[in-house]
Amino acid sequence: MPPPEFRAVTEAIVANIERVIEGKTATVRLALAVMLAEGHLLIEDVPGVGKTKLAKALARSIDCSVRRIQFTPDLLPSDVTGVSVFNQEERDFEFKPGAVFANIVVGDEINRASPKTQSALLECMEERQVTVDGVTYPLQTPFMVVATQNPIEMEGTYPLPEAQRDRFTARIAMGYPDAGAELAMLDGHGAADPVLDLLPVSDAGTVRRLIATVREVHAADAVRQYAVNLVNATRESPELRLGASPRATLQLLRTGRAVAALEGRDYVLPDDLQSLAVPVLAHRIIPTAESQLSRRTTDAIVADIVRRLPVPADRQRSPYGTGTQYGTGRR
Repeated sequence: MPPPEFRAVTEAIVANIERVIEGKTATVRLALAVMLAEGHLLIEDVPGVGKTKLAKALARSIDCSVRRIQFTPDLLPSDVTGVSVFNQEERDFEFKPGAVFANIVVGDEINRASPKTQSALLECMEERQVTVDGVTYPLQTPFMVVATQNPIEMEGTYPLPEAQRDRFTARIAMGYPDAGAELAMLDGHGAADPVLDLLPVSDAGTVRRLIATVREVHAADAVRQYAVNLVNATRESPELRLGASPRATLQLLRTGRAVAALEGRDYVLPDDLQSLAVPVLAHRIIPTAESQLSRRTTDAIVADIVRRLPVPADRQRSPYGTGTQYGTGRR
């Protein structure tokens, strides 16, 4: 997709979502970057700050099939993936697809379901397929899981297993709006839900073209090495009991490509990886008991790693002739 068209489409999606989500431009753009990186998004925050509205607004803006799953303690894995039902007319079993068969799957309060039900998402999030009764069914493209969860210390919730957290490309928090945005929200949300009035500004075919464009964004050797160094630093940190996985390295670079494309560049900067380190890596790592006793959050640990790790020193140019230098962490 040509850069002007790419920018026009993505800016239209962001502006459409911001009709519902006031004053959270950076959060909205990161959610869009995760989708273009073919990843999945975990939105974690206290109730009432717009987690589900962000997921639904993103889904409605791209005119793709959307299914919402309300995770509850009694939800079964078959409710997510589907089940084979005996058809008396055909005298054979017939597969009834579950809620996961959609372009955008909104998993609301995912940590209110048991780990058994949460594990139903593992295969579809990683391999874009579902296996039921020995038969594998491919999922639609694009495919993205947008899950929301309340902090694990709240009552009636289950902590997400490590394997489940590792499949989410990024974890973000909405945060409270500022006073001006909250005042505007009273006007816009007072009479009716503005999500219901959102009209799509893109479609599945266009989203696939956006994703294909992001895949072509260039990442120099120095930038790729910097991504590896960031992830390796989490494995060697004395404050962490478990560092980030190789999957984290892949998703860090993929999301870096998406962020670069949204910024109008055809190459990745170390700045992109630095800005993404906390949302992409912090939810995958486990601090030591000492760090927990010191009340050190994983966000703070990753931020310290980013500050201490040397930035690539060699300067290289975009292979596409833009003339802009990169590789030093500065534009």
